[in-house]
Amino acid sequence: MQTIEDLGVYTFPALFKNTVAKFAQFNALSLVHGTPITYKQLENLSNQAARVLYKNGFTDKKKVAIYSAGMPQWGAMYLAIVNNGGIGVPLLPDFTSVEVEAILRHANVDMMVVSERLYSKIKDLPEDLLKCIIKMEDYSPYKGVATDLEKDPLPPAVEVKEEDTASIIYTSGTTGRSKGVELTHKNLVWTAIQCQTVHRVKKSDRCLSFLPLSHVYEFTIGFVMQILNGSSIYYLEKPPTVSTLLPAFKIVRPTVVLSVPLIMEKIYKNKIVPTFSKDNLMGRLYKKPFFRKLLNRVAGKQLKKTMGGKIKFFGIGGAKTDPLVEQFMKEAKFPYAIGYGLTETSPLLAGSSPKTTIPGTIGPVLEGVEMQILNPNPETGIGEVVVKGPNVMKGYYLDPELTAEVFTTAEDSCGAGWFKTGDLGILEKKKKLNYLSLKGRSKNMILGSSGENIYPEDIEFVLNQHPMVSESLVVEGEKGSLVAIVKLAENVANAVGGAVKNVTEDFIYKKDEIMAEIQYFVNNRVNRSSKIGSVQTVDEFEKTASQKIKRYKYTLKSATEDSTKKD
Repeated sequence: MQTIEDLGVYTFPALFKNTVAKFAQFNALSLVHGTPITYKQLENLSNQAARVLYKNGFTDKKKVAIYSAGMPQWGAMYLAIVNNGGIGVPLLPDFTSVEVEAILRHANVDMMVVSERLYSKIKDLPEDLLKCIIKMEDYSPYKGVATDLEKDPLPPAVEVKEEDTASIIYTSGTTGRSKGVELTHKNLVWTAIQCQTVHRVKKSDRCLSFLPLSHVYEFTIGFVMQILNGSSIYYLEKPPTVSTLLPAFKIVRPTVVLSVPLIMEKIYKNKIVPTFSKDNLMGRLYKKPFFRKLLNRVAGKQLKKTMGGKIKFFGIGGAKTDPLVEQFMKEAKFPYAIGYGLTETSPLLAGSSPKTTIPGTIGPVLEGVEMQILNPNPETGIGEVVVKGPNVMKGYYLDPELTAEVFTTAEDSCGAGWFKTGDLGILEKKKKLNYLSLKGRSKNMILGSSGENIYPEDIEFVLNQHPMVSESLVVEGEKGSLVAIVKLAENVANAVGGAVKNVTEDFIYKKDEIMAEIQYFVNNRVNRSSKIGSVQTVDEFEKTASQKIKRYKYTLKSATEDSTKKD
């Protein structure tokens, strides 16, 4: 277990220097079907990345965008950026070219590293936007100056401080609502060190990585925490599906896996439940608690074997876990652990180890984090979760007003300076520790099935750009789909309504055409997790005195039945 005493300061240069000194000959990073590089080789690869950056105009404080799925070159490039005083701007692979352009402009980024697979998304960006585009796989320039990776000079040494920004992470890139979370060296390194109090990682551990490194959950726990302790990380070359994960588990035989609830839910619903309900006797037995626990234990042993037989820590975060799925994992004695956090908190705020999980709860508050419940309900104890700690962000980039909105003031009951998570929860003493349980969301954010933060205001901004839309609202529909509720522009509504005086098939068809066109317009301008599944209409929105839509009044049921379903 590495501590601040091993590093001296909470910075990436200090962390990586300590890692190379202690674990130089241990395997560091690899593709699942590739050859691992050692930590000494990772240092050399990072130096190559630094030479490319410097040759193409990199200086300290410069921001560099990283647009790629996980691979060894991703980590080497990020370390090259932050170890030389720069700022990494990681972009989710799902971001569209429209979102990428918005982020690059908002963050004033003119240097990008992009994978070969994603280059097609950015190759047609305005010519003057990026001065340098580097290919992730081999650090050759798509646009820029070719570099001798071994002989060209490294950037001059600079002093990197704990309070320096290391990453600006965009929780959404839609034009008009760009929100970049500034995380410092201390935010990220401190959190990685503190995560060891939840689960200790050793140099003998093997981590299978398949979530985006541009997501702070995978980055801090699946990358920084791993290299801090000299463990090995293996990157899945393709998106995680049953057909790609099963062979990877057999090859890597991981001890550590980070996931989202959807992965385990698919295993449970598509594999476990059908197995125990395929015949009447088994189905009847599975409904009895005593036999269900026995059968789940058998299934758990098989599941661990399927995952390579060495799994010690299966972390689940980013979204709420189905209670039935969690019951199965607990009874199966599967080594799962639940975690909770936000991009703004680097991310972990509370979490359990496989030994301390209590179904229905998140787990104990992370050591070093202060947590309170703001304005708790006197009957239930439920209120908004607010926090303080070294992991809380510097602020939203170039947005002091929005930053101020998410922190408490002296007028709040808890006092000033607490970060408001927007989540409703309760703290309860269990096993002599403060366990957090989440009860809902107090903000408008929708949590996607794979852990994405979906901000309806961002999608509404795009909707309102459509010439046929006057106003809009996005809500969560059935099975997690997104539903757009729109008020049509007056001229369009009159035209559609005047097509025929009575409701006929002709009228329905014309209106459906318009709804489908609006859906197509939006879905071509937002990332995959923000695509809408249907469009419905209202004549008028209920509004407050200040003419704001009363969002809480609108759910899927309140909209009209007119809709067009996504294929």
